[in-house]
Amino acid sequence: MGIVRYGMNTSLDGFVEDASGGFGWSVPDDEVHLAANAQAEETAAFLFGRRMFEIMDEFWSAPERADGPEVEARFARAYVATPRIVFSDTLTAVPDGCRLVRSGDAVAEVRRLRAKTDGILGLAGATLAASLADQIDELVPFVVPTVVGGGKPFLPPGRAFALSLVEHRVFAASGWAMLRYRVTR
Repeated sequence: MGIVRYGMNTSLDGFVEDASGGFGWSVPDDEVHLAANAQAEETAAFLFGRRMFEIMDEFWSAPERADGPEVEARFARAYVATPRIVFSDTLTAVPDGCRLVRSGDAVAEVRRLRAKTDGILGLAGATLAASLADQIDELVPFVVPTVVGGGKPFLPPGRAFALSLVEHRVFAASGWAMLRYRVTR
């Protein structure tokens, strides 16, 4: 059975985007990037909302990524080798290696994927995650040592999760922290 793992870079005050929609404050150094690479390499499928998909696909599926710094090339290779499911009501097509699912069908599709997948279903995108909150098995924030003061929250406001810490890692050079929590039901 698949595990739905929701992870993103988040500010210390819990935002994935600042008030202007920016996330330039969350660019990882090589040590953090290597940890993200390892997660991407163990992911059976990526689950993206439209906006997250457009950001990720434009950057990581570009051929020049494979010729960039090795840490980025490694992520790009894992990204394009992993099936991507895009949840959107506005897109009409997605590139090869991707599959388009209507947002209104997200819960049913994730339940289906969980039942037939042996591995990690990597969920990214705060809006999609909010709609799938009851399907999330693990939360994995990469906490950036900055406070942005507002913006798009990592977790849906008003939604409670009972959690148990199963892994943590501190990246000394950057001050980032990776936390992995299992959702207890």
